[in-house]
Amino acid sequence: MSKRDALIEKYADDLKNKIGVTPDMDLLRKVTIGCGPSIYNRDSSTVSASDQSELDTVRNNYLIKKLGLKDGPALNEAIDKVMEKYGKSNPNKYRAVVYYLLCQHFNKESVYNK
Repeated sequence: MSKRDALIEKYADDLKNKIGVTPDMDLLRKVTIGCGPSIYNRDSSTVSASDQSELDTVRNNYLIKKLGLKDGPALNEAIDKVMEKYGKSNPNKYRAVVYYLLCQHFNKESVYNK
């Protein structure tokens, strides 16, 4: 099993056990691959819910640039909702899981079907 496959399994486990969602493994794999090398770095592989600049990065680089959404209050509300689902007290919120949940929230799975 490759390192990436092991991480995808870890992300799927988080989705199942911490969030109570049965993941679409094909979409999770595509979202994880889309994160690039950041998944291998301990700091960049997670999202800090308490760091506003980190949340701004998720909004600007993922929601606006990657998913093509228009900036507005709905983006921050969705990020807050995902962070709440993942558990505010959970210190390890994996970027790929956060992106996966946001992708599903906005029904933008088609972005990964190109």
